[in-house]
Amino acid sequence: MSFAELAAFAGRHPQLSIALAVITVALIGVEIALRLSGIRRIGPSVLVGLMNRDNALVVDLRTPVEFEKGHIAGAKNVQLSQFDPENKQLAPVKSLPVVLVCQSGQTAQTAAARLRKAGFTQVSVLDGGVQAWRGADMPLVKGR
Repeated sequence: MSFAELAAFAGRHPQLSIALAVITVALIGVEIALRLSGIRRIGPSVLVGLMNRDNALVVDLRTPVEFEKGHIAGAKNVQLSQFDPENKQLAPVKSLPVVLVCQSGQTAQTAAARLRKAGFTQVSVLDGGVQAWRGADMPLVKGR
């Protein structure tokens, strides 16, 4: 498609063109905000490296029922409603890598922002959550 054809299409469909421009700007804005937040989005292989090399704390924010059906080995289950980054027991791990996991990665992003605000320095989110972990053929542990 040439630029002239693209311009002609935009002239014939101004509402679609404006909607596309708005969506594009919004997506770019979200990506910039994520990059400036200090929260890394990592894949399953990077998470395995952090767990093996740096003794990362993996926090699974899903419900206990979802957690028991299958979770990453060594993960701690904390429901978002009980998630308190100001908890005194978490103070010793403020400098350790903390990786938050949920079903798809969206809930974990919110919790990660709370951790950063509370002074945690190495906060990551498993991009795509447990769905991405399964998609990478990584093992899940059943039970508590």
